[in-house]
Amino acid sequence: MLSPERVRRLVFRGALAAVWLAAGYYLLFGGVYSVLDMRGLEREQAGSLERADSLIRLTDSLVLRGDSLESDPASIERIARERHGLVRDGEELYRFRKPSGNEPPASATVDE
Repeated sequence: MLSPERVRRLVFRGALAAVWLAAGYYLLFGGVYSVLDMRGLEREQAGSLERADSLIRLTDSLVLRGDSLESDPASIERIARERHGLVRDGEELYRFRKPSGNEPPASATVDE
């Protein structure tokens, strides 16, 4: 038979274990921000930082391109030639069409 002191000690230890289990459960799953919520927020923050870094790099490259267009005539001429077909006197412009899916291959056409 168990003595009253031993029973009281077992009840106290059981209650203490229950409190620790409840605290652990609350830590993992309860509260405003549980451990699982915090991990999700950390992943979301890392993704946001990556997107911010890529936007900063894009902004920097666009600023550099804008600066070159403002100050470098060769850049302006290159874009005018590539996009708008600018040619100088004595030059000829050749444009190549991209083949569509309906046209026969070039080897099948005969020009007479």
